[in-house]
Amino acid sequence: MNPLKSIPTILISGCTKGIGLAIAKMFAAKGFNVAGCARNPEELKDLFTDFSMRYPHQKFFMEVCDVSNKELIKVFAKDVLAEFGKVDVLVNNAGLFLPGSILEETEGDFEKQFLTNVSSAYHLTRVIAPSMVKNQIGHIFNICSTASITAYSNGGSYCISKHAMFGLNQVLREELKDKKVKVTAILPGATLTDSWSGTDLPEERFMPADDIAKLVFNAYELSAQTNVEQIIVRPILGDIN
Repeated sequence: MNPLKSIPTILISGCTKGIGLAIAKMFAAKGFNVAGCARNPEELKDLFTDFSMRYPHQKFFMEVCDVSNKELIKVFAKDVLAEFGKVDVLVNNAGLFLPGSILEETEGDFEKQFLTNVSSAYHLTRVIAPSMVKNQIGHIFNICSTASITAYSNGGSYCISKHAMFGLNQVLREELKDKKVKVTAILPGATLTDSWSGTDLPEERFMPADDIAKLVFNAYELSAQTNVEQIIVRPILGDIN
């Protein structure tokens, strides 16, 4: 028997930066096999090398993927299932933030953000979740945002896409609750990621991405009969508008 098959596997879209990277590091340290995708091949290679050296008894699979392309995301998902046989935890994390108001933002910003923030999660879940249903076990985390429930100035199409992502989460929760597959929405406020690069605000005004990763793992660790439906978390001083 292959011992790797007894090790749980987590799949994370957008795994090389910010919240996705923090979650990947957290679960790798907890003994998980990790599958991930991102656009930058060098960052993926570095992450694969780092994990392989640190955790030689686990398996890691990294693939370059533009998640806004539904055919590519489906190929990636099928490659992961072929590699591991199953996925225990799916984290729909990949996201894009382009500031602007609906009336003034650049033409195409709506489509870019919707494809990256919502469509990618929809198509990735449609490939991965059926195996969870078949096995009667699994946990899907959808990285939403406080923008999913509260619109803010200069948020434009980003807020729309995150509202849609939260809607996707709610539908999945309803559809999968009798299949023993858990679904959790994570709604973080301002987190110190590349989305805030160039800001003149101090680091302490933001939440560290590691805190979000801890929340995800804690929700995953609960008993089989408990499903955390949503976690809303903000900096202690509140949202940044």
